Amino acid sequence: MKAFLAPSILSFDMTDIRPSVRTMVENGAEIVHLDVMDGQFVPPITFGDSYVKSLRSTIEALYEAHLMVMTPERQFEPFVNAGCQRVIFHAEATMHSHRLVQTLHGLGVEAGIAINPGTPVEAIYPVLDMVEIVLVMTVNPGWGGQKFIHSALDKVAQVRKIRPDVLIEVDGGIDPSTLPIARSAGANVFVVGSHLAKSPSLAEATKELVDLCG
Repeated sequence: MKAFLAPSILSFDMTDIRPSVRTMVENGAEIVHLDVMDGQFVPPITFGDSYVKSLRSTIEALYEAHLMVMTPERQFEPFVNAGCQRVIFHAEATMHSHRLVQTLHGLGVEAGIAINPGTPVEAIYPVLDMVEIVLVMTVNPGWGGQKFIHSALDKVAQVRKIRPDVLIEVDGGIDPSTLPIARSAGANVFVVGSHLAKSPSLAEATKELVDLCG
């Protein structure tokens, strides 16, 4: 199964993000990962749909919104209208994951569900056959630059065994040393933020990770 690099813009300078995103896309990144935080589900607050709409209008890629928010369904239409082709919400943020997946499909976009390091895969069993992507957090959500949680890869392997065809995304602590390990466990979409933002050459760092994706 093909693997994809999905750079997160969270670790970059938000006031001048377009050149960085363009560099990453031009060097092989096919997905732009948008970490949306509301200050409630996680402490930080990031950006809203208008910021995404502005970015989306100038750089072509697959844009996915990772909604680390309470009541994620309130943000579905705004981010879809802003140009996101995929929306991922957290299992921990709703009691109605089945309905939310149906809502996203009704809006004509791919639906994804995410689980935190402390959440078992069993929590998403009822919708595992419905979603296009499962995001397994390999750090606790909220901040970039955290240490990779290796035990989360057991959940990656568990999801891959149940759904051989689904996209499995890992987010947190991904770099050239952890990406191959996560891929071996069954992941095939890799969110990378702080490693790219800190690299001396963004173009070279992006190419290296794209090559590791195969």
